[in-house]
Amino acid sequence: MTVLTYQGSQFMLDGQPIQLLSGAIHYFRVVPEYWEDRLLKLKACGFNTVETYVPWNMHEPQPGVYCFEGMADVEHFIQLAGALGLHVIIRPSPYICAEWEFGGLPSWLLADDNLRLRCTDPTFLAHVDRYYDVLLPRLKPFLSTHGGPVIAMQIENEYGSFGNDAGYLSYLRDGMVQRGIDVLLFTSDGPTDHMLQAGSVPGHLATVNFGSGTEWAFAKLREYQREEPLMCMEFWNGWFDHWGERHHTRESADVAEVLEEMLEAGASVNFYMFHGGTNFGFYNGANCQQKHQYEPTITSYDYDSLLGESGEPTAKFYAVQDVISRYRRSKEQSNGSKSENNGSKAEDMVLPEPIKTAAYGKVEMTQRAALFEQLDALAVPVQRTNPERMERLGQDYGFISYQTRISGPRERQELVVQEVRDRASVYVDGKLLGVLERGKGGATISFEVLPQGVDLCILVENMGRINYGPYLRDPKGITEGVRHGFQFLYDWTIHCLPLRDLSSLRFTEEHGMMADAADTPFFYKGSLHIQDTSDVKDTFLRLDGWTKGVAYVNGFNLGRYWSIGPQQTLYVPAPLLRQGDNEIIVFELHGTADAAVMFVDKPDLG
Repeated sequence: MTVLTYQGSQFMLDGQPIQLLSGAIHYFRVVPEYWEDRLLKLKACGFNTVETYVPWNMHEPQPGVYCFEGMADVEHFIQLAGALGLHVIIRPSPYICAEWEFGGLPSWLLADDNLRLRCTDPTFLAHVDRYYDVLLPRLKPFLSTHGGPVIAMQIENEYGSFGNDAGYLSYLRDGMVQRGIDVLLFTSDGPTDHMLQAGSVPGHLATVNFGSGTEWAFAKLREYQREEPLMCMEFWNGWFDHWGERHHTRESADVAEVLEEMLEAGASVNFYMFHGGTNFGFYNGANCQQKHQYEPTITSYDYDSLLGESGEPTAKFYAVQDVISRYRRSKEQSNGSKSENNGSKAEDMVLPEPIKTAAYGKVEMTQRAALFEQLDALAVPVQRTNPERMERLGQDYGFISYQTRISGPRERQELVVQEVRDRASVYVDGKLLGVLERGKGGATISFEVLPQGVDLCILVENMGRINYGPYLRDPKGITEGVRHGFQFLYDWTIHCLPLRDLSSLRFTEEHGMMADAADTPFFYKGSLHIQDTSDVKDTFLRLDGWTKGVAYVNGFNLGRYWSIGPQQTLYVPAPLLRQGDNEIIVFELHGTADAAVMFVDKPDLG
């Protein structure tokens, strides 16, 4: 039986000292066909451990309905890591943050107005228990105490940044132990007093998260944990991007310097991220530190990490590899022998063959389908007195359409949406009058109603639930009501549009752009033909001239695009493509200057 323990400030594995050199790879952000490639590159860089979160919302998309297949096959990911000789750290907290939609919490929790998140609320804990009754037995066979690669598991994630319910943390810990989790349990928090006080669990290892200031961060941890091993559970060697902001980068030399500081301090480290991957589909999260500063995260989760979004080693990879190699050589020379537990020498590891990319060129989108003409094909309409939010209707992600009729005549008055989450396109008699966007003040829409009355349609996009901070509770759609002037409008027809299955759409041939497509939501379809199997390669979808929407390849949702950037391409892994014809569908909200897309061989993240 192999158990990760510690003696004083030294981690011990199987009776031997070990310094954990770990990197985060989220299986749910990488297509399964590339898991081995990313893990081999982690090992080739000199790491001995891989860390991953486990997102509750992916594994229990509806209450009591579970998914552990495809990109959600966490068991296969762990098994593969172990077969490659890597240790595994699992962070299966109900909440994971991770710039992931709702911090990994399932959206259906928000259907209950009385439920309180991340505390000893009995209803919340009952949902956690049901989930853990399914998840933890699946993880148990992979624990190191059962001969598997999992050496440690997290109790909760950065809880000190959210609350101080010690009973909640104890409940989660007890639930893990009672379900047979007998590996090292730990917590991770920012290196501040209030975070460490509220986020730690007595008797269990506390770790800290930071991107710089090593000496200060570990000194603060030492105030609360005098002798235990030092570990940075999240070394932020890069950062994530929001729409409309610049692409974040960090110098490789700076990352290497901070890593050396940690290694010289005898600390263990987990790189967040080693490989970021992609927020495919609608799984991106959002930030909102102040109530009206909503900032959705982009589709790419490149994170400026050691491997780029499509898995290619970066300059940062080689800088870190060099530091680890030099540190190991120095340690071996001083000790006179190589420590068995610290992994293979980076210089002895061979990188997998580079994954090839292709520039397939221009693809004309020759067919289209108007959203508003096919609402009933995409969803069964429901009638409600009020414009209910998504979660009340059982919807998780995507778009939602609200339609009503206003009698006339009426004088010009402002249309007020209380409150839009997150972006609403407002149509009166089929004409776009404007866009209301959460967190963007100043935009107003007003109109008069002629004697015959008007049809009002509000198309709302869920741009990602908040994943961190005090405004974590983030229901989507129209959360309260709609007013024309001071009068609330009732009697709504609602279509839930998660856009998971587009097979019911009826497309028509369109050669050349039509003028009436401007500012009207349309699905556009084209075909990418790949001649031979050997020509199936990674590629990047470029949408110059398009405005905002979602792109699909062979039915797979690649994620959102938006002309405001920073990213200008969407990553298309080769396993999503095939020899022959590949169906490309673009759902565009506001029209395009040219109904064609480009497939290029390099990413453009801004």
